[in-house]
Amino acid sequence: MTLLRQYLWRAVMIPTLLMLALLMMLDGLFSFVYELESLRNDYQVLQALQFVLTTLPRRISDFLPLAILLGALVGLGLLANSGELTVMRAAGVSAVRITWMVLRPTLLLLFAGLLISEYVVPHTEQIARSNRSLQESGGEALSSLSGLWHREGDEFIHISAVEPNGVLHGITRYRINQDQELVETRFIGRAIYQNNEWSLEDVRGSRLQDKKVETWREESGKWQIGLTPEVLSVIILKPEHLALSKLFDYASYLSQQGINAGEYLLAFWQKLAQPLATLGMVVIAVTFIFGPLRQVSMGLRLTAGIGAGLLFHYGQQFFGHMSLVFDVSPMWAALAPAAICLLAGVVLLQRVR
Repeated sequence: MTLLRQYLWRAVMIPTLLMLALLMMLDGLFSFVYELESLRNDYQVLQALQFVLTTLPRRISDFLPLAILLGALVGLGLLANSGELTVMRAAGVSAVRITWMVLRPTLLLLFAGLLISEYVVPHTEQIARSNRSLQESGGEALSSLSGLWHREGDEFIHISAVEPNGVLHGITRYRINQDQELVETRFIGRAIYQNNEWSLEDVRGSRLQDKKVETWREESGKWQIGLTPEVLSVIILKPEHLALSKLFDYASYLSQQGINAGEYLLAFWQKLAQPLATLGMVVIAVTFIFGPLRQVSMGLRLTAGIGAGLLFHYGQQFFGHMSLVFDVSPMWAALAPAAICLLAGVVLLQRVR
């Protein structure tokens, strides 16, 4: 049984890694071509290539579930074509036992993907996007195509670029009153976080009064706000690229500010549900190999796998965004599709003869 376990391990692991490499090559090529359309100032071909390579961990995390599904289909499909699965079943190995042997390398890959998503992706994504913002603006970060918005209290804040060490460039602050009227704007050239406050450089502002606009300029200043470098490391990234702990902490921070945190809570639960959904899809793939996909060509198996993966992905995204629109719990919107997928796989597996 140990030899059979190792054989199935290799039969699934090798195709999965090959599929992941192929998906990475294709996505990297298309991403590089897309980046070439955004060349400006210091952001040129070499910098675009550097950006694509730096975001490689995020691409691995994104495509790993699909690669696992395709790898299971290819590996087991080859065994089915050669009659080896039939021999295993004839030797008394049940479909459930074979499925469990297939799931073991899947669990290892999912665990590796979780580590990459949790500890590598947030760091590399911040470096990549910060460098691109600075390079697009020629080092000034005042005219960058990138940037982020944040609200705290009665202020709306736009930041053009955030360096990996937490230095801010091109900050615009808009303060409103209780009647939702703009009363003051400030532009800050550069800000550095020191001693639990921001040290400001090149501060310019204007204050709207009844019959006039008062303007001023200062070489330096101080800014005390709950927006710390730790919080910035969260909001500079898309929710799906954040670590689970950061997602939950920032969702709590938004709730304290009276801001809807549904998007971050949805990303949190979707990341938790992703391994469950992947396992369910692999179980369904195994049942298909024992059933309707046993005698078909490899191309048809891959087409079915890609179609199933895309259908589940876009279905999960659809229900997730619908939950935000209709104010449904993000937890149920994320966990329900994954649980249904896994339950369907278990039911189909029980029907395999």
